[in-house]
Amino acid sequence: MSEFDTGADTDFGHVEAGQDHESLNQLHEVDASQNNYDSQFGVFEQDHASAENTSFDQGHQVSYTDASGATYQESDFTSYDHSAAETDHVFAAEGSESASSNEFHELEALQARLDSSFASATELHTEGGGQLGVASN
Repeated sequence: MSEFDTGADTDFGHVEAGQDHESLNQLHEVDASQNNYDSQFGVFEQDHASAENTSFDQGHQVSYTDASGATYQESDFTSYDHSAAETDHVFAAEGSESASSNEFHELEALQARLDSSFASATELHTEGGGQLGVASN
């Protein structure tokens, strides 16, 4: 004998069904750039100038007259001139220059979808003797 004995025909039924839908969307984006410029220059310059002037004069003169009236005359003369000029110019330059450019792009995407469904049923039939059934999904 069943524990659900009512003495009459009894029907009982319960059915439940459903669905769940969930989703997740996440987006992360990074854009970055970096620009570098460097210059380094050095200049060396030197000037030099010199001048020289030399002048040398030397002279000798002899004049003689004797008693009879005769004349003797002698002349030596030396003249030396020297002029010089000098200029020097030194120029030196050194330099370096550099440039760089970097770009960075990053994209991260996360997408998730959760789908679930369920169904459950409960039946109870009694016809003189009880019958109990349970189904679940």
